Amino acid sequence: MKQRLLMAATFWTAATGLALNIVTAQAAEKLPDAPAMTAEEKATGKRIYFERCAGCHGVLRKGATGKNLEPHWSKTLPDGKVQEGGTLKLGSERLGKIVAYGTDGGMVNFDDILTKEEINIMARYIQQTPEIPPEHGMKEMMASWKLIVPPDKRPKKQMNKYNLKNVFSVTLRDSGEVALIDGDTKKIITIVKTGYAVHISRLSYSGRYVYTIGRDGLTSLIDLWMETPAVVATLKAGIDARSVDTSKFKGYEDKYAIVGTYWPPQYVITEGDTLKPLKIVSTRGITVDGDYHPEPRVASIVSSHIKPEWVVNIKETGQIMLVDYSDIKNLKVTTIESAKFLHDGGWDASKRYFLVAANASHKIAAVDTKTGKLAALIDTKKIPHPGRGANFVHPKYGPVWATGHLGDSVVTVISTPSDDPKYAKYKQYNWKVVEELKMPGAGNLFVKTHPKSRHLWADLPQNPERELAEANFVFDMNDLSKPPKRIEVAKDAGLPEMKAVRRAVHQEFNEKGDEVWISVWAGKKDPSAIVVYDDKTLKVKAVIKDPKMITPTGKFNVYNTQHDIY
Repeated sequence: MKQRLLMAATFWTAATGLALNIVTAQAAEKLPDAPAMTAEEKATGKRIYFERCAGCHGVLRKGATGKNLEPHWSKTLPDGKVQEGGTLKLGSERLGKIVAYGTDGGMVNFDDILTKEEINIMARYIQQTPEIPPEHGMKEMMASWKLIVPPDKRPKKQMNKYNLKNVFSVTLRDSGEVALIDGDTKKIITIVKTGYAVHISRLSYSGRYVYTIGRDGLTSLIDLWMETPAVVATLKAGIDARSVDTSKFKGYEDKYAIVGTYWPPQYVITEGDTLKPLKIVSTRGITVDGDYHPEPRVASIVSSHIKPEWVVNIKETGQIMLVDYSDIKNLKVTTIESAKFLHDGGWDASKRYFLVAANASHKIAAVDTKTGKLAALIDTKKIPHPGRGANFVHPKYGPVWATGHLGDSVVTVISTPSDDPKYAKYKQYNWKVVEELKMPGAGNLFVKTHPKSRHLWADLPQNPERELAEANFVFDMNDLSKPPKRIEVAKDAGLPEMKAVRRAVHQEFNEKGDEVWISVWAGKKDPSAIVVYDDKTLKVKAVIKDPKMITPTGKFNVYNTQHDIY
């Protein structure tokens, strides 16, 4: 009888960051050796993996939104059978095709981004044993912290004449910058250096400060009151990160910020106006299934409007933490069990309930921040990915919140509660999927609307078909039975045809709610653009182009981000 693979055991000492991996080898005829790689090839693979892969698959490659990419893995199924898999079983040829052409589960093709040589390197790199990055504690954070302009040296009032409510903070992904664009004139105010591939921009309660978080773990604090807005403080909170927010409750306005990291798996509370680190909390622990996980990454963080709390979503464990910042020396945390692989989400219209996608579990978790309990766990189609989601009043079902899907061709519409008596008749639908709006394909990242709009915008940048990835789809909320109108965003940008797909991504409304800004995300060395549409007519109002505007992706309007309007 052939030798079976024994279970791999990993012992972690979180206090020191020491990891001892004990893995028994499988018989040679079953599990081949990892393909040979030079030191230079490994360095290239490590860089590309961090830039393009780690967000979905994890630093340790255990998977979440994306598949497990360990050389070998095994798990016991509910019926007692052992399921095995891994990149070594797939082999270089098949892995190369997956990297090049993507999958129908939401992974994009990389043959227009990576060279054939780089694709070959990645196919071999993910068959190697994952490296464990170093820890990043208070000593490292304090060494990285830079207070460029102390608070007492900053302006006492706004020193420029921009309408700050309608300024957009735009991620320039591959250049490691953020462009601040005047929403009134459509002109770039300035471009500031930030972390690599800024994931989000968040606003202080006052609307003065923009907080950005790069995927390299660098948090940057931008002062919009300066004559030319600039970075006044930075902090490298970790090696890989996605989330940041501030304290918004009365009496704590702008006092604290919180940064969540992917690696190490932890969050840090900082001073709001300096980013000086004050307290670090590890998120390593037990999943909702009762298993230990060494890499429970901090996904989305939002600041409560009704309590001095942050809602901190832990991806791999499926735990939602309500972190009370009223006394950070004696920190109180309420832990709510939901479902694994928590990712992004947003508030309902009342700002009482937070809805977050447990995307690889194909569920939406709803938290009641007033009671501090899970309100609902809602089954959806495959891999929901709402961004912040979209709130509107459905003509048949009343107040609803919507999410798109990476893994299915629908927009899911969920009924949400309301204390307004005029919506009492819709209570029977609360926390139910009341409608699934048909999309032409999977691969959605963002849906968006505005209280003043009657349109629901949806993108498909992760779809493998070029013509779908380069377009947006707009539903008429007065008649959702009609198919969405297709908007040819890439063509409207007037960019030349190119090898790289010109992905139309991340719709953002202006402060007045009458314009929609969409990024056309081309290759790193190709021209990109932002197309601005009139939300009422769906016609192009402006196209923003500039050679310095490299790979624009997320856009965050100051007023809408400050007040959680979506």
